[in-house]
Amino acid sequence: MKKSTLAITTFAMLLTFSVVFLPLVVSAEKPPVPSWIKGVAGFWSSNKISDNEFVNAMEFLINSGAIKVAKNSLVSPDIEKLTIGFIPTEKAEELSPKATELEKYLEKELGIDIEVVVPTDYEILVEGMRFGHIDAAFMDTGPAWIVHKMTGAEAVLSEVVKGQVSYQATVWARADNTSIKTLEDTLGKRVAFTSITGSSGFVRPMGTLVTDGKIKVNGDDIVALEAALANSFKSYTFAGGYKAALELLLNNNVDAAFGSDIAPQQYLEPADQTKLRIVEKIGPIPSHVFMVSSDMSENTKNALVDAMIKLNYEENNQILKNIYGAEALLPTTTKMHIGDFGTYIDALTGLDKKFIEKKST
Repeated sequence: MKKSTLAITTFAMLLTFSVVFLPLVVSAEKPPVPSWIKGVAGFWSSNKISDNEFVNAMEFLINSGAIKVAKNSLVSPDIEKLTIGFIPTEKAEELSPKATELEKYLEKELGIDIEVVVPTDYEILVEGMRFGHIDAAFMDTGPAWIVHKMTGAEAVLSEVVKGQVSYQATVWARADNTSIKTLEDTLGKRVAFTSITGSSGFVRPMGTLVTDGKIKVNGDDIVALEAALANSFKSYTFAGGYKAALELLLNNNVDAAFGSDIAPQQYLEPADQTKLRIVEKIGPIPSHVFMVSSDMSENTKNALVDAMIKLNYEENNQILKNIYGAEALLPTTTKMHIGDFGTYIDALTGLDKKFIEKKST
């Protein structure tokens, strides 16, 4: 992606994903974004107007003060070394070469020493950020929320995958079973979750039932949460992943399964996909985030974010895609990107410890 194209795309995403990004750049004291500008963004994304016409609309927003453009784009880090962590994996030997590629890129961009850490569990990342041994890290949403609460670390970038910064948590049932029509209808039924730390396969559906008052957790630890599960469902199982949960449903071992909205297309044959139906899409699950330590100075943070955003450029984009398959990185904050999802984690007692123990597979 060339720099001129990146600027256009960034402006488009600013408006297209206005719920996430506009609070970052629109001042409450400044003019609001006119509705016609939002319409222009839609026309541009549908190829109904030219790039020049879209850029003219963006220039209007900048000139009117509705969008503030940082003037200190040439900031430099004020430290000599940064340590960056990656989402834990038991196959570090596969990720390490890709992480090293990013390391070399950042050293060239920032002019300082960069060290990468590829741990096997989140405890290393959380403790590393807590005690200042790790300055920034890629994280799943759940652990990111935990490290934010524990250390004050902040999300500064979100990953864009298939043009989205989130996906939908979904309740699935068999097409020949019409008795389950809502999330609440799964109560008293046989259900399959993905894992106890699964964002769409457990946290969002179970967290929604708890925060809506449909399930009560009597206690403040994981034992209380497990007791609530046993009391709320005829039976429940942690299948280990999307595919396994859906296969339990296909084989009629459970009445409902939880996971992402595109899980059947990803893991099942077309014939099996037709045997399932969507009961309800519960809500968005935020994509991976890039977290920075609360101790990082503004100069260093701004320089790091600038360098990371340049991974969106065509000449650097393959470095980003090689790591986790993300297409782009967009500026955000913990509150704006993770938002209400954090409340579902907080509602599930003892889950914070499970996130820290989590190993990515």
